[in-house]
Amino acid sequence: MTDPWFTLRQFTQARIAQGRAGCSLPTSALLDFQLAHASARDAVHQVWDIAGFAGGVEQLGLEPMILATPVVSREQYLQRPDLGRRLAQSSRELLATRANQTIDLALIVSNGLSSTAVDEHGLALLHTVVAAYAEHGLRMGPICLVANGRVALADEIGAMLNARLVVIIVGERPGLSAADSLGMYLTYSPKPGNTDAERNCISNIRPPTGLSFKAAAIKLAYLSEQALRCGFSGVALKDDMPERLTEIGDVALQKCKLGSESAL
Repeated sequence: MTDPWFTLRQFTQARIAQGRAGCSLPTSALLDFQLAHASARDAVHQVWDIAGFAGGVEQLGLEPMILATPVVSREQYLQRPDLGRRLAQSSRELLATRANQTIDLALIVSNGLSSTAVDEHGLALLHTVVAAYAEHGLRMGPICLVANGRVALADEIGAMLNARLVVIIVGERPGLSAADSLGMYLTYSPKPGNTDAERNCISNIRPPTGLSFKAAAIKLAYLSEQALRCGFSGVALKDDMPERLTEIGDVALQKCKLGSESAL
């Protein structure tokens, strides 16, 4: 008799219909599980080459600003989540030199819980996001790069840069089906003390099996525009983007990207 679960495997990366060998898993399924577990561990413990990433940001024609948290190792980052939510004093002093300007958007990139995700997708996603924002004419500050950061770190950075909006691109917690997923968190009027309820999240960005860069960037630009218009973000800001805007935004984004690429 055919197991109907085997048909469902084409719709999910979850480990279903693995089969069995006696009372255990087949060898192939066990080896696949062990590989996925090892990939997830590597993604968490891998140290991010932030200097190399900053060089890539410069090649995109953008200004990188390397900041830091008090975290001194990946082990401490996992054990002390609170340290990843605040800046080191030296970074506060660096940001203070930019406090006399007001910008629409502060954009931050951190490896978070998956350095693999940022290494594999970070620059491509950043390029697409900046191109999408260019269509809306928003004033953007430097691209802040922070190793070992948590989502709430964006509040302090955004506040110090006098930004109306802050977005952090961060490596998401690896699972056994994805070790390279990125997430983006949007917050209106960032300031220390903001709660997660005041943020909008776009997650599972990891083409080709997850959300594409284009779809994520178009969605982020739409939510950002709505947040600026309404004066809030988070659970009160509903994602009601019409489907037609995805197609229109995709065409505009392609034109914008071609223009930016020719200028590199």
